[in-house]
Amino acid sequence: MVSTEQVPVTVLTGFLGAGKTTLLNRILTEQHGHRYAVIVNEFGEEGIDNDLVVDADEEVFEMNNGCICCTVRGDLIRILSGLMKRADKLDAIIVETTGLADPAPVAQTFFVDDDVASRTKLDAIVTVADAVHLDAQLGEHHEAEEQIAFADVVLLNKTDLVDAARLDAVETRIRKINPYSKIIRTTHCEAELNSVLGLDAFNLDRVMEFEPDFLESDHAHEHDDDITSISFVSETPLDIEKFQKWFGKLLQTRGQDILRSKGILNFSNTNDRYVFQGVHMLMDASTMGAWPEGQPRNSRVVFIGRNLDSMGLKEGFESCKAA
Repeated sequence: MVSTEQVPVTVLTGFLGAGKTTLLNRILTEQHGHRYAVIVNEFGEEGIDNDLVVDADEEVFEMNNGCICCTVRGDLIRILSGLMKRADKLDAIIVETTGLADPAPVAQTFFVDDDVASRTKLDAIVTVADAVHLDAQLGEHHEAEEQIAFADVVLLNKTDLVDAARLDAVETRIRKINPYSKIIRTTHCEAELNSVLGLDAFNLDRVMEFEPDFLESDHAHEHDDDITSISFVSETPLDIEKFQKWFGKLLQTRGQDILRSKGILNFSNTNDRYVFQGVHMLMDASTMGAWPEGQPRNSRVVFIGRNLDSMGLKEGFESCKAA
């Protein structure tokens, strides 16, 4: 256990679909011998990420239906305050933000809330960046730029999906925004544990250089109203062929407006859980093994993006139910 009274906190951030949960799972499955508490925040009403976090010994606190940087920021303070009552049983806390989070108000919490500031210490902000989509995200979403600007470490992820020249160009753009961060190129967030945790890297003086009012200003964050979230749940098993046909066409025709899609699926005629995760037109799917005994066996999907109401998502999802 740590000897200091201040428990170190690592903030994992990064835009939608960059690989934050993948990194979190890598951390939790390492044989590190430490005790972590994990706080997972999701933008949508229906939580998926908590099910995607590996079944580890760590305590996982789920915060849904709001962003940690604004609407549920008070919940973060309450969870941290609760954890501090048994700080002697923790080595560190890991906070995974939503992909739409501005890290500034999250980081500010560890300096301006007296109780949190006295019992915790912001160790580092680790930003996962999607090498495929970061360039476009920086042009369209100010949150993506803030996530890079505040990073102490940038994991430039999905490097296997772009060529060397494009990778260099993305890294150059990151350097222009934040010349001080350490950049680690990864595929599937394969990074050494000691490169993302226990860094003592967050430097308030550096932040004050580019954001002089960091400690004084109200960093309440307002999200782009055009970006919304929709989630659906089905207790009826889905037909895998119907789902693949509908979802493939959906991404092909409307993927540009779908910033993020993810879900856990219950298909008929199989005992395995299926998980899919998508960013725009790119989608990855795999099995998660058999459904756990005693847990609800249903399908849950979440979409985050623009113009979602015009896509017929509910009707499409309903049409995938097995006869």
